[in-house]
Amino acid sequence: MSTHQPPQPIRAADDAAPDDALPDARRRRVILIAVCVALMAVIASVSGLNVAQPDLAVEFGASQSTILWFINVYTLTLAALLLLGAIGDRLGRKPALVAGLVVFGVASAAAGLAPSSEVMLAARTLSGVGAAMIMPITLAVITSTFPAKERGKAIGVWTGVAGGGGILGMFLSAALVDVASWRWLFVLPVALVAAALAMTLRSVPDSREVPRHTFDTVGALTSVVAVVGLIFVLQEGPERGWGAPVTLFALAVGAVAAGAFVAWELRLREAALLDVRLFGERALAGGSVTLLAVFGVQAGIFVVLFPYFQAVLGWSGLLSTLALMPMAVLMMAASGLAPRLAARVGPRATMAAGILLAGAGLALMAAVVSVDGGYLSVLPGMLAMGAGMGLAMTPSTEAITGALPREHQGVASALNDVTREFGTALGVALLGALLSAGYRGAVDDRLDGVPAATADTAREGVANALDAADRAGPQAGALARAARESFVEGWQQAMWAGVAVMAVLFLYVLARGPRHSGPVDAPEPADATAGS
Repeated sequence: MSTHQPPQPIRAADDAAPDDALPDARRRRVILIAVCVALMAVIASVSGLNVAQPDLAVEFGASQSTILWFINVYTLTLAALLLLGAIGDRLGRKPALVAGLVVFGVASAAAGLAPSSEVMLAARTLSGVGAAMIMPITLAVITSTFPAKERGKAIGVWTGVAGGGGILGMFLSAALVDVASWRWLFVLPVALVAAALAMTLRSVPDSREVPRHTFDTVGALTSVVAVVGLIFVLQEGPERGWGAPVTLFALAVGAVAAGAFVAWELRLREAALLDVRLFGERALAGGSVTLLAVFGVQAGIFVVLFPYFQAVLGWSGLLSTLALMPMAVLMMAASGLAPRLAARVGPRATMAAGILLAGAGLALMAAVVSVDGGYLSVLPGMLAMGAGMGLAMTPSTEAITGALPREHQGVASALNDVTREFGTALGVALLGALLSAGYRGAVDDRLDGVPAATADTAREGVANALDAADRAGPQAGALARAARESFVEGWQQAMWAGVAVMAVLFLYVLARGPRHSGPVDAPEPADATAGS
């Protein structure tokens, strides 16, 4: 075989084992429940600490920067290690899942009992390690266990949990903080891990693949450095400043490592951790771009929904989280419906319809949101967004997992998860920056006659402005009203930017989306010397 020959689509990335060798229908249901419960534990821990930031600051006497690291170090570690999901393909998916659950459970318990900031940071880092072992394996277990005709439905359930599970986890976390204390936040992931571990040990089969090549250690290490550098920039850039030395250094390291990863993977070809040539295949590229954009827009909108509910409407954290539940429920329902729709009209049409619906929801919110309109001014748009994103996520995920052969399902699942994490970080950074800039521009025009010190405080954000309004005497009402209206104007700018992103994504999917439903073609097996 010529070393310059591109991948040839000759077989589906489908079942190497016949359907009669797979677990029966009842056992497959238990397997699906087990991996979704494990996934819920990981997803809930991403957002759970957001609702307890004031309590953590008081408990540990920690700065806001330290509190943000409690939250971000988990996501950073999770994203950095996801591509190591390939190890589960080699060593066995069940042992990898069990080990991940044990590590994650122990680390979550340690975080709940943490006596200091240092212990909390260490526990959250270890939780990220466990989560990185769990998350790609959950999807790989599905793709290697379910027959092709049922796989889309199972992936739909998985994507519904991945998309809506964070909101459900945040609601339960807020309830625990309100009725007990922040330490009870970690009871939820520990309980979910215990349930998932029991079902995994009992029902999940130990699938593994016989590798044709040695493990790509260089590719794994460069991918870790690249992901850490780039995610760090997206998470810390808004806080530290985009031109700060540490931000620029992380960007340089991440970009160089990403370039080195691509060059090395191109050299190894079929022996690579991730054959990057496959991104020329429309299913993998279309699925990845769609997930990146959809999760980016979703995360960016969530970042501003909470301040809207809490600062503009004056709601509690628990009520604010409850307000998101209709969107989460509709997203999970649409994720379950998507496989049947894709089987009927094709994945490209399903993805395009979901993107169009989500974009319409964003436009509806941007057009009608107001201070006086309250929750009802954003609810229709939220529902449309939830349904649209649910429709788009499932065929996108199936396109990614179907683009790689069975023996690389850990890598396919990890790529799916890394794309989500990058999209989330990118959306929070960019839409959050647009919101902040829009707020400052709008509030500046409303601060005439306000003392300079109070005006400077008000420019920092809507929460700061409302706090300053409490001490502004006769100007309190006017300042509070100005801050709320300015926040809504800034949010509208961010939402219209999201609409533009969804419009571009819609056109891209129409032109380059996957043509066929179900697993797509995998590259031709390499000869024995490839990559050696």
